[in-house]
Amino acid sequence: MDFGLLIDGALIPGAARLDVVNPATGKVFARAPRADSAQAERAIAAAGRAFPGWAGLGYAGRRRQLESLGSAIAARAAEFARLITEEQGKPLDQASGEVSAALSALRWFARQELGPRLLRDTAAERIVEDRYPLGVVAAITPWNYPLLLLMVKLAPALITGNTVIAKPAPTTPLTTLLLGEVAAKVLPPGVFQTLVDDNDLGPLLTGHPGIAHVSFTGSTATGKKVLASAADTLKRFTLELGGNDPAIILDDADIAAVAPRIFEGAMMNAGQVCLAVKRVYAPRPHVDALCAALARLAEAAVVGDGLEQGTTIGPIQNRAQYDRLVALIEETRAQGNIVAGGVVPAGEGYFIPPTIVRDLPDDARLVREEQFGPVLPVLAYDDLDDAIARANASEYGLGATIWTGDVARGLAVAARIESGTVWVNRNLDLPFDVPFGGARQSGIGRQQGIEGLEDFTQARIINAALG
Repeated sequence: MDFGLLIDGALIPGAARLDVVNPATGKVFARAPRADSAQAERAIAAAGRAFPGWAGLGYAGRRRQLESLGSAIAARAAEFARLITEEQGKPLDQASGEVSAALSALRWFARQELGPRLLRDTAAERIVEDRYPLGVVAAITPWNYPLLLLMVKLAPALITGNTVIAKPAPTTPLTTLLLGEVAAKVLPPGVFQTLVDDNDLGPLLTGHPGIAHVSFTGSTATGKKVLASAADTLKRFTLELGGNDPAIILDDADIAAVAPRIFEGAMMNAGQVCLAVKRVYAPRPHVDALCAALARLAEAAVVGDGLEQGTTIGPIQNRAQYDRLVALIEETRAQGNIVAGGVVPAGEGYFIPPTIVRDLPDDARLVREEQFGPVLPVLAYDDLDDAIARANASEYGLGATIWTGDVARGLAVAARIESGTVWVNRNLDLPFDVPFGGARQSGIGRQQGIEGLEDFTQARIINAALG
């Protein structure tokens, strides 16, 4: 398995090499090329040179190129899926789903176009808003969805006329490098490039005057550093950050029907989803039944290597996050009652069983912080107004879910939740034509939808006197 960095149309070795660990075994299974600052500078310069030509193709020309890229990715879909499982850990069927979703995103964005918007048209004047691309975009992505989360940056940035430099998480670089290998045969030099680092090139990219826009998905702590770094050049940015998403179950909900949906929303990708259910508020009379149902689902889950048939929950992606979750479980054990899971298996892989916890105080770390793993607290409430207040009492505001037998009532509760997205009787529903983004410390800007396209462009008002 030999990959190169894609810089200025060529696949080249890195200045050094970076070990890549399979989280199911805890062992190195590949080595990735690691870029240095000189290679990063070359990539930025190449992207700047490529920008005028790429922007000048117009939407129709860029669309044809992106359609060709989609066909080239589809031809190697099985290779992408296996690589995602090997470096990220998720079960192979979920990895295949990620590849399919990334292709759907590419194809949806490739069909879009931001045309001029007529603001005023009279005998005396015509005022039009149009949009033009920003320039070079740095797309900085996390390790939980290495292909999909890159594509929802790459596709809208490219179709609107920008060039893109992708910097993946150091623990999941290979999927991005494979995308670069595919793109090298399809896209003009400099339009898309890949830089792998060991978390040392981020400040160069985010502060560089040659970068016009930073699109970052990752932790809130790192997002604050990105924001500070972008300040000197006043570059544009999109930040999709952490979440501590509450699920509120109303007293008219069918627990037997709701429990599997909440379990899926909390445990998908081993809980490593920014919009996953992170804490559940249930009416006190329903807590026993809910915990029993969630415990049964946890016990039925198959935790293991994502390449093994029948696995439903793969490992935690990296050792640092695994160690954090192990410590969090031990801390939680002393504060609440673990009703399922909680026993970390021995062995080399980073496996955490789905764990359900009840009777925690609101100031417990598992309630206040984003766990980003398969450990779910269930919290009782006696009054709905109190549950809403507790759900809103967070520095985050990415997503939330309301579960009820009365949709109108659910919509009314949703309107009181301070969050970028609130679902009623569904979760993790993210169609590409609908924007999403965070409130509070969960982010700035929007991804997906027309708003996501607009984030990669500058509005320009053309104001003309007539006659």
